Amino acid sequence: MTISEVAGRSGISAKMIRYYEGIGLIRAASRTDSGYRSYDEADVHTLGFIRRARDLGFSVRQIGGLLSLWQDRERASADVKALASVHMDELRAKIGELQQMLKTLEHLVSHCRGDERPHCPILQGLDGEKAP
Repeated sequence: MTISEVAGRSGISAKMIRYYEGIGLIRAASRTDSGYRSYDEADVHTLGFIRRARDLGFSVRQIGGLLSLWQDRERASADVKALASVHMDELRAKIGELQQMLKTLEHLVSHCRGDERPHCPILQGLDGEKAP
């Protein structure tokens, strides 16, 4: 399969496939006589795994660890669970940060009149001034 065919089937762009290959996340594709990358079903399956892991917010580094565990049939499921648990903790922390950002923006927006006057609590807050 060509890179465009694999991209369509895996849901990952050709650019990202080349990136993943370049950083060693996936094995280097074989090449045709004319130099084009050539992929097989196993590559599509691996890229699908990567796409689903990315959809869950795993980093490229974490996906590398998950791929290693996925390919190791002798792995302990405890290792997989530990990696996923760390990621859940990171997501919870991010959610907390996002909730705080939302709270701050809600406060700033609620104090902005949104009229023709130049005074703007939103800009004050971004400037580091104490907003109402």
